[in-house]
Amino acid sequence: MKKALLLFISSLTTVLALEPNPNIVFILADDLGYGDIACYGCPDAKTPNIDRLAAEGVKFTNFYANGPECTPTRTAIMTGRYPQFAGGLECAIGTGNVGRYDDAIRLAQQSQLGLPVKQAVIPRVFTKAGYATGIFGKWHLGYEPHFNPLKYGWDKFFGCLGGNVDYFTHKELSELPVLFKNDKPVERKGYMTHLITDEALQFIKENQKQPFFCYIPFTTPHFPFQTPADKDKKFTRENWTAGSRESYVAMLEDLDNAVGQILGSIESLNLGKNTLVIFASDHGAMKPGRNLPWNGFKGGLFEGGIRAPLIARWPGKIKPGTLCRQLGATFDLTASFARITGSQLPPRKLDGIDLLACAEKELKPVARNLYWRAKRGDRTWWATLSNDGSATRKYIRKREGGDVQEWLFNITEDPGESKNLFALPGNYGHKLKQQLATWETRVKPLR
Repeated sequence: MKKALLLFISSLTTVLALEPNPNIVFILADDLGYGDIACYGCPDAKTPNIDRLAAEGVKFTNFYANGPECTPTRTAIMTGRYPQFAGGLECAIGTGNVGRYDDAIRLAQQSQLGLPVKQAVIPRVFTKAGYATGIFGKWHLGYEPHFNPLKYGWDKFFGCLGGNVDYFTHKELSELPVLFKNDKPVERKGYMTHLITDEALQFIKENQKQPFFCYIPFTTPHFPFQTPADKDKKFTRENWTAGSRESYVAMLEDLDNAVGQILGSIESLNLGKNTLVIFASDHGAMKPGRNLPWNGFKGGLFEGGIRAPLIARWPGKIKPGTLCRQLGATFDLTASFARITGSQLPPRKLDGIDLLACAEKELKPVARNLYWRAKRGDRTWWATLSNDGSATRKYIRKREGGDVQEWLFNITEDPGESKNLFALPGNYGHKLKQQLATWETRVKPLR
């Protein structure tokens, strides 16, 4: 199945790769739920600019993050591979550069808790193609100086190294400096979302006459749940993760306004026809976020923890109002970037497929399997999702201490994961469990 899929995508992308390189703006929200955007069914948040992207491009309805937390998904984006290959990055790096499970703790003690530079293919695929590259927002792939984005080849960086910061003081609950301009710590005044937006707009303006890749991993709407009006609201360790739905929606609507500013800049500079804009989330939301119609939240492998919105607009390439149901994951975007830039990476270097090619040609969905493993402390989640054309089935296992639980769901018939079929005789889950075990033997850490 995997070989046939790769051959199919390869033949398609050979034709598509003949076009000139576009600018690419990749906007990544942080902890945004699948059901938190109006065009995905959100009833209480106004997101006209994000909705406009969907109306003018493609909305993906079967897209997954490569992890239920921040760091593993970002690892998958940078490498185009399952995050397990990186070692130590199967859950979010803890505040203050803390490892949260055995392998991550070992690497932190060696000052190696972060993404190895040699494993990253982004921004390398862009710099080889002559792109200017900038990242503005949340990094979360290592605190140590040797994990600074500039070490990977990024031309510009502004943002925070860790997983969360106060939106006004730009500090996290540790003593480490985390707000950086390139490779130096800086202090700024202003709301974090606005600072990130301003830096991204400046980069786009400065590089309007050459191809550019502008990666904007916003911190919004990740906690602390502070709106632009909450400047005088103090957050401490006790209330760092506390928030209301009202605050969450206000943060989200402010993010949508930032998206509107970015789109406005692209249009004012007459770059719209040759700019691919992508909007996604790094995984599902925690409360008070909204993952409906799916079950579960951030941190787990039920649908709500890993289902994510994905929208792409590419005038002249992607038909407005397109709906794509192809099963996809975050690392597929890396494969798409490699094709779009004309990079000649061997297929074995990437685990993803060229998902954007499927949208460009409005192809019918093809069969595929995806896998997950997520570790934190003595808890491990596993999951595999199989879409064979007749149904989408999902096997989940969770081990915490000595307790083990297993589930099997037919996502096609039971999208809310309410009926556990694993105890039924002759169920499909045992086949998926074996496939998962085989996958685990392949994704051994490369360090």
